[in-house]
This record gives sequence, C-alpha cells and structure tokens, in this order.
Amino acid sequence: MSQNGFDNGGISGVCKWAQLPDEVEFVLSVLERLAKRYGHRQALMGIEIINEPNTTTSWPMMNVTERYKAVDPELAEGTGPIGFDWLKDFYVTAYHRLRDADKGALPADKAVVFHDGFDIEQWKDFMRGDDGKLAPEFENVVLDTHQYFMAAEMMGCPQTVEGYDDFVRNTYAPMIAEMSEYFPVIVGEWCLFNSVGCGVDTHGGQSVLNGEEGAQAETLTAEQKRSLYQGVAESQLAAWSKGSGFYYWNYKLLTGTMVGVAVTDAALHEKTADFDFFDYEADETKPVD
Repeated sequence: MSQNGFDNGGISGVCKWAQLPDEVEFVLSVLERLAKRYGHRQALMGIEIINEPNTTTSWPMMNVTERYKAVDPELAEGTGPIGFDWLKDFYVTAYHRLRDADKGALPADKAVVFHDGFDIEQWKDFMRGDDGKLAPEFENVVLDTHQYFMAAEMMGCPQTVEGYDDFVRNTYAPMIAEMSEYFPVIVGEWCLFNSVGCGVDTHGGQSVLNGEEGAQAETLTAEQKRSLYQGVAESQLAAWSKGSGFYYWNYKLLTGTMVGVAVTDAALHEKTADFDFFDYEADETKPVD
C-alpha cells in the first residue's frame, strides 16, 4: 500500500502502508531476512530501513493525490501522510529487529540507515541519550537525505543559475554540515536536473508521466548547458562533501533519447540471439517522429 504514493512507491496515488499493521510487520520481516542473507557480506555497507516515506512535512508539497492519480480511487481512500512520531517509533523498532541476534543479526560494522522523510531538521533529538549524544543502545546509524533542485524549486529557489548556486551554498551546505553533528549524513540521491536545463518550469520535476512534456525547442546552447550542469555539479559536490558520502541518481525520465532493441524468435524460443553492443546514430536531417 506504499509508503509515499509516488510512482516509484509501488502504487501511485496510494499511501496507506503505515496504517496497516500486517504490512508494517511484513516490511520488518523482509529487513530481517535481508540482514540474515547479506549481513556478513564484505561488500555490504548497511541496510536502509525504507525509502522516502511521505511525511506530514512533504505531503502538502508533493501533492500526491493530484500529482499521482490513483488508478483505483476506492483503493486510495484513506491515503495520507506518515506522522514523524510514528515514523521514529518504526525506525527504532526496525533498528532493534535488524540488530537482534535472534532476528536480523546485522553486525555492528554494518550501518542501519534511515531516510529523513524530507525534513532533515526533525532528527536532531532522535536516538539521543541524556547527554545529547547517540544513546548507547544504538550503534552505526546513518541519516539519508535526498536533495534535488526540483524540491528546491518547490521551496522557492529561483530558477536561475545564480539562484541554484545560492541555494546550494547557503541552504544545502550548512544543512549537511549541521546535521553531521548528530549523525553521519549521506545524500542518498542527488542529480543535475533543473528547470533551466529543461527549458521549461517542470513544476517540481514533473514529467511526461504526470502532464509535463518539457520544452518543444532548446532554449540553451550545448555550451550553455555544459556550463550550467558543470556549475551546479561543482557547488553540490562541495556541499555534499560536508557529509559522509553521496550517491548520484542517473536515471533519465524527462529528457534524453530512449532506444529500444527487440529480438523476435520466429522459431518459438528454439533459437537464441546474442550481441555485445550496438551503435546508435541520430539522423539530424529527419524529424524525431
């Protein structure tokens, strides 16, 4: 029943997972099984409890019920945000289930990661002891925050190169630095996507999936785009370096060429096809359609 109602949350327009105890328990059981199966793998850094829960802070901004229309309106009835008190309790429960020797048995050298629910300021008092430091019962806990220009634009960041740079330097950078005093902070998602580069106000990163087609003609030259993206990359990398790590989100949705390759087996699966690579060359003389 989805923890956010986004198109990446399993059921667009539906956000009821936290209201359903059986579903919550199922997630906890999945975390335990992941920990048992992969907890001692050398390549594992840690396990994140759940991705992008849509909280009371993000709910009005994300406008899920309008932005991601539910296919089944009846199924979506009761959809709503996740409260921070509930989410904090869930994270604590998940932490103990992951670490419990009889349940997940996740070793202490593997991190337990939690997402900020799109409000990083909420977590200053989380898992704290009487001395204000991380309580002794918690070990190796990492805070994950996802920061995109589309969200910055929704928060009022001017859609200009200077506006982006100012927002990164004066909002993102000090935010990461401050929260790193409470937890190791990773920027688990970030990218270069912005409305200026698209040539149209994307209304917070909306795409062809929810009614935003993008510019019909390029408004920036290739050199201007290169300068724009290099600039916002440089300023963001400087901001994220104040934390403990970052992951670049590289999936293209709104812009870019998509190429599909299909191989048809006329012999009803009795033959195979194999190739190592293929070349795609655009024909600038022909229309896209």
